[in-house]
Amino acid sequence: MNRFLYVLCLGIFAVLAAQYILAQSDSQWVADQSTLTYHMSHPMHEVDGVSHAARGKGICHAGACEFLIAVPVKSFDSGDTNRDLHMIETTRGAQFPMIVVRAHFSQAEIAQQWIHADLEVQFAGQTAHYSQVAFERTQQGNAVRITGTIPLTCSDFKIDRPTFLTVPIKNEIPVRVDMSWHAE
Repeated sequence: MNRFLYVLCLGIFAVLAAQYILAQSDSQWVADQSTLTYHMSHPMHEVDGVSHAARGKGICHAGACEFLIAVPVKSFDSGDTNRDLHMIETTRGAQFPMIVVRAHFSQAEIAQQWIHADLEVQFAGQTAHYSQVAFERTQQGNAVRITGTIPLTCSDFKIDRPTFLTVPIKNEIPVRVDMSWHAE
C-alpha cells in the first residue's frame, strides 16, 4: 500500500511539474479562428453583431503573457446593413477603424482551465480597462480555445447610445469572445 501511494504521489508530482515547466517556458501564440459577438439590448428588440475577422498574437515570457487582438469595426454583421452602417457612424469607425484589445495575465494560467486577464480595450477613440476578466481555456487537439465575455459599456467609450422610438439602447454592450489559438 505504501509503495502504491509513493508511485501515485510521484505520478501526480510529475504531472504538476510538467504543467509548471510548460507554463514557465517562453511561447508565442497566433489566433487561428475568431468569433466576436456584441450584444445590444433595447426594450423593443435584441441585436447581436458578429465578426470573424479578429486577428491576434501573443507571447508568454518571464512569468507573464501579453496578447494583442485587433478587429475591424466594419467587420461586425448584425444582419441589417442599415444598422451596421449606423453602428460604424455612432462608434466613429471611419476615424477609428480598429478595435484593439491588449490582454495581460500570469504565464502560469496558460495551462489552466481559467485565465483571468487584465484587458485594455481601445475602441471609438477611447481606452477602457477591465480587471480580471475570466476566460475559459479548453484544449482541442493542437489548438487552445478561449471563451469569455468582455463587459463593455457605451459610457466606457463615450459613445452616445443610439435610440429607437426615442428610447436609447441599454448602456451594456457585452462582447462574447470565442477564439482558437496555436503555439508557434
